[in-house]
Amino acid sequence: MTWSIVARDPATGHFGIAVASRFFAVGAAVPHIKGRVGAVATQAFVNPLYGTDGLKLLEEGKSPQEIIEVLTARDDGRRQRQFHLIDASGRNAAYTGEICVDWAGHLVDDNVSVAGNMLAGPQVIAETLRVYKQKTVEGAPLAERLLAAMDAGEAAGGDKRGKQSAAMVLYRNQDYPWLRINADDHADPLGELRRLYAVAQERFLHVAETMPTRENPHGMIDRRVIDQKIAELEATREAEGRASASFATPWKPQ
Repeated sequence: MTWSIVARDPATGHFGIAVASRFFAVGAAVPHIKGRVGAVATQAFVNPLYGTDGLKLLEEGKSPQEIIEVLTARDDGRRQRQFHLIDASGRNAAYTGEICVDWAGHLVDDNVSVAGNMLAGPQVIAETLRVYKQKTVEGAPLAERLLAAMDAGEAAGGDKRGKQSAAMVLYRNQDYPWLRINADDHADPLGELRRLYAVAQERFLHVAETMPTRENPHGMIDRRVIDQKIAELEATREAEGRASASFATPWKPQ
């Protein structure tokens, strides 16, 4: 029902998953990540336990290939499942059951994998991987690599049934996501993800930098610093004549 990309940035250790499908709220089922541990995408005739239990097994030190063997061995529905995963050291693996709806398959490369089923053809995952690697060489941020890669997969045919939902999840080194955006029911879900990412850059991602972490359980206490930063960014945007990407109502200062 889906194609997705699972990636680890070797320079930072951050994880990201992007996914798109002609299925409602694909972001609620497919991506599973834990900072410092790994990332799992479970799809096709989805088994959510591949995500939850996969992360637990990664945390216990099992390799991605070992996890595939463990999880599929206990699942009588494995022939119609698909999942791929990566650990904190960059080891990765993928599995596509033999009766996943055609076209189905996966590609595994250094610190990245792409997998899909019900696709227009193998070119979908090939183009997704190619553009991700190209954007990596160009030095694009992880989020922009993922979005560009998924756009390329869509341009190559995407889900053969059409479009409905998409999601992107990014984790840094914490137990909570740095960014999670979802387009659950949209005629152009990947385009909507791009808009949401633009909105996130206006305010949310700057606030995210101030949140408490394991290393600094207080985070930034003085909110005046971030308020000033956001005000400066908004003033620059307005001076340049750029409209906000957000659909929010106008800001009402307290």
